[in-house]
Amino acid sequence: MKMDTLVLGGVLLFGLGVATGQLTQPANDSPQRVEQKRTDLSGAPGMEVIASVAEYQPGDVVRAHAHHGVEVAYVVQGARFQVPGKEPGALITGATLMNLRDVKHAGFTVIGDTPLKLFTVHIVDKNKPLYDYAQ
Repeated sequence: MKMDTLVLGGVLLFGLGVATGQLTQPANDSPQRVEQKRTDLSGAPGMEVIASVAEYQPGDVVRAHAHHGVEVAYVVQGARFQVPGKEPGALITGATLMNLRDVKHAGFTVIGDTPLKLFTVHIVDKNKPLYDYAQ
């Protein structure tokens, strides 16, 4: 009985931690992004480096957006995608992507049976939103 109480308490604390983390995520952030680390960029006042992972399930939409800095992404698990009005494409496992400052990118739906998994590093202006979604 005591072990069940400890397990239940651990599950509740974990759940509260997850809920708190989700509540503190900015409204303009990607809900699939899980931040791993963030630090100031040494030698560049006003800039920071943010490392994250993201997993997009089939059917998830990755809205068109830009960043206030550079984004580099490594495709951990590739998947197929569909941009409206265009032929389907694929992001291949092991590919590296780079999106430059203020350049709109994404704007696609993950299709097929495989989730898209990314590791991203953003080098961006500090105290600005990480995502600026296209209208």
